Amino acid sequence: MAIESEVLVIGGGLAGLTSALSAAREGADVRLVSYKQSTLRNASGLVDILGYTPDGEGPLTDPYEAIPDLPDEHPYSTVGLRTVKEAMGLFDEVVPNYQGEHTETNALLPTHGGTVKPTARYPASAAPGLASDDRDVLLVGLESMVDFDAQHVAAHLENAGVPFDVRGETIRFPGDLRADAKVTRYAKLLDTNSEVPVRGRNKMARDALAERVNPLLEDEERVGLPAILGDDHARSVRAALSQKLGAEVFEVPMGPPSLPGLRLEDALFEALDEAGASIETGNPVADFDGEDRVERIYIEKNGAKIPNTADQYVLATGGLVGKGIESNRENVYEPVFDCHVDNAADRYEWFENDVFGDHPFATYGVATDPDLRPTDADGDLEFENVRAAGGVLGGYDYAAEKSGSGVSLSTGYAAGQSAAQEAL
Repeated sequence: MAIESEVLVIGGGLAGLTSALSAAREGADVRLVSYKQSTLRNASGLVDILGYTPDGEGPLTDPYEAIPDLPDEHPYSTVGLRTVKEAMGLFDEVVPNYQGEHTETNALLPTHGGTVKPTARYPASAAPGLASDDRDVLLVGLESMVDFDAQHVAAHLENAGVPFDVRGETIRFPGDLRADAKVTRYAKLLDTNSEVPVRGRNKMARDALAERVNPLLEDEERVGLPAILGDDHARSVRAALSQKLGAEVFEVPMGPPSLPGLRLEDALFEALDEAGASIETGNPVADFDGEDRVERIYIEKNGAKIPNTADQYVLATGGLVGKGIESNRENVYEPVFDCHVDNAADRYEWFENDVFGDHPFATYGVATDPDLRPTDADGDLEFENVRAAGGVLGGYDYAAEKSGSGVSLSTGYAAGQSAAQEAL
């Protein structure tokens, strides 16, 4: 027996979650299916709209100001400036503990690689680390977290010309956690303020961490640590550490696995649950029926193919990195519905010889009509009841532009809203 819904969203990343939320808020019966866990746990938790133009101009002060001048094939040009702003409004409404909504200009935040990144929304836990703040900073790394070298990050920030003095120091986390400890292990210890062994005695985790940082402080008014400072009680953890250190504590966004990404994922899934959407993860889409319309998809589960039917579908499976776009030696293709992906016939034209060049493959993806419905090589509709959103779309280079989150939010919002209106 087929599982039925009015709108079925394929993909559990930011675009898929936003599509499902947008459709559910329009009153549609929504089902989201995703093969893997959400990709948000691999993201920094920062939400970018547009940091650089396709020509490399930037960092941009006002991302909205640059959107009307983007190429016609860019997803922002497809959905329009108003939709981008509405999508950001939805994000601000459903995701707590984020800042940046008070202004249309980008903020500049330091990253764990020592760069300064333009971003539109950022966790409150990272806010005291803004590069526009001129208060001096002490960065504190952990011996067991080798992907955050505090001295290296500090040197890079100094070279970037930040308006404050910054130093880096490295400590052992109290309890001497192993190098392979998960970030959630650190967060849990600080959340619960559990006892940890320190030189043969047990101390509360927050006190023990503050005691290791305090001797390193000179006259810095800000202290930055890797993004491990609690999960369920992150605000309390930072407040307690700030009080004990006499300096404002902030988190530096990290690479995967990302605690801010996990927090963002939790907030969006909670919003989806409140909106009444159903969610299934862990099983891939194996096939579909239909020609001009998709009639049903089949979810592979325990060796069986379970039919799922809907009036409208949203394809939000990600790009080349997320396997929403695949390639072989001859072609680039979309694997779920076999939607057309325009690419050069000669695979050596997919990339530049210069590692940092403008690689054509970075913009490969599905092309759509103004309603985000995929089109074929002649510009005709592939399926009248399918819309595409997020990284599966072509026409933009999210890594170079720093636009991935914003495109996922705005196209997800537009695709979900349009699908729901069509289904109802």
